[in-house]
Amino acid sequence: MTAPTQPDRRFVLTLGCRDQTGVVARISSFIADLGGWIVEAGYHSDEGTGWFFTRQAIRASSLTIGADELRARFAAVADALGPETDWSLHDTGERKRVVLLVSKEGHCLHDLLGRSADGELPASIEAVIGNHPDLGSVAEAHHVPFHLVQFPADPAERGPAFEEVRKLVDVHRPHAVVLARFMQILPPELCEHWSGRVLNIHHSFLPSFVGAKPYHQAHARGVKLIGATCHYVTAELDAGPIIEQDVIRVDHSDDVRDMVRRGRDIEKLVLSRGLRWHLEDRVLVHGRKTVIFN
Repeated sequence: MTAPTQPDRRFVLTLGCRDQTGVVARISSFIADLGGWIVEAGYHSDEGTGWFFTRQAIRASSLTIGADELRARFAAVADALGPETDWSLHDTGERKRVVLLVSKEGHCLHDLLGRSADGELPASIEAVIGNHPDLGSVAEAHHVPFHLVQFPADPAERGPAFEEVRKLVDVHRPHAVVLARFMQILPPELCEHWSGRVLNIHHSFLPSFVGAKPYHQAHARGVKLIGATCHYVTAELDAGPIIEQDVIRVDHSDDVRDMVRRGRDIEKLVLSRGLRWHLEDRVLVHGRKTVIFN
């Protein structure tokens, strides 16, 4: 995927801080004083936590300075807002990178590779890593390198395999590591190492039916709605901050196979939305919750 042309290029500023009087004025005045043209702005004040969030997209061509200089100057504004202030600034002219981790089920892989080929994702898919060889030909058909890392049956012996995965991923310095039905539980040290960058698609409307075989659990409970959840991965299984969710209706005549078939459509949509929002810096994480400026 090519970088945006100059008229489309944006500097995207995201920020979270203690809510306080004048925070919007400080940020907008800073941008205006530099001649910045804000083309998109989102704000959220969380009364429960006393926290303020914003996302600002600035037309790069309206400024006479680059992203590095803009970051350096804005640091003083962020410092004045308090020591807990969390912020970042991304230049959309800098291509983002994604690595996909897969197993045997290919529906999410097919979908993301297709969207990438059509230019729908603001990033390039650098590699696909699988713990089975089944999807290698799919990645290679899209001219994306495929790496096979085989995992021992005993979970206690999987450390070296995860270390190999880490090395294969880190060489690309990815902005997102996507568990596209990887079906392996990342060890806590990898969750920490890739904190804020690992996205998972769980085939359930969390927090319902965590863990393995959620469609079987849903069928056993006779639910009328099944769903999917895209969330950040943490050491706590299926409990990371939620990015996106959606549902589809089922009824008493659907068996587990029907639920799996219907659920795959939702999984693809939810994962692609969540990944796109992450890559566009539309997701701000605070504790176990997210603010989505979509």
